Amino acid sequence: MSETITKTYASAEALKNVKDDLVATGIEQEHIFIDEDARQVKVMIPKAIEPEILEILGRHQPVD
Repeated sequence: MSETITKTYASAEALKNVKDDLVATGIEQEHIFIDEDARQVKVMIPKAIEPEILEILGRHQPVD
């Protein structure tokens, strides 16, 4: 079962860094969605790896 996690960041640089970290972890780029206008990252992941992904997203200091 998949779920989508969405986080908002303060800068475009943070968006890039989050995406780079997710890809380096093995998340396929097709499962990562970047909304530059809203400064949001959305990641579609299996429920089983949610804690790991939340830790990665939290490293980049989301604003929400």
